Amino acid sequence: MSQALAQKMIDAYIAAELDVLDGKTVTVNGKTMGSEDLPAIIAGRKEWERRLNAYSSPNAGFGQAQF
Repeated sequence: MSQALAQKMIDAYIAAELDVLDGKTVTVNGKTMGSEDLPAIIAGRKEWERRLNAYSSPNAGFGQAQF
């Protein structure tokens, strides 16, 4: 996964949120969603934001040792 892909997915989820809030149905990753799916859309956006933020974390790619 790349940062560009993560940002593209975040943008898609934001567009889906806006469309659903406007009363439309949307298709994300092959799944058609409507207003009842708004919590799932928000959760998907947050997951992709978490993945994107992992790239900018000071410890990206490194685990933390506990002593």
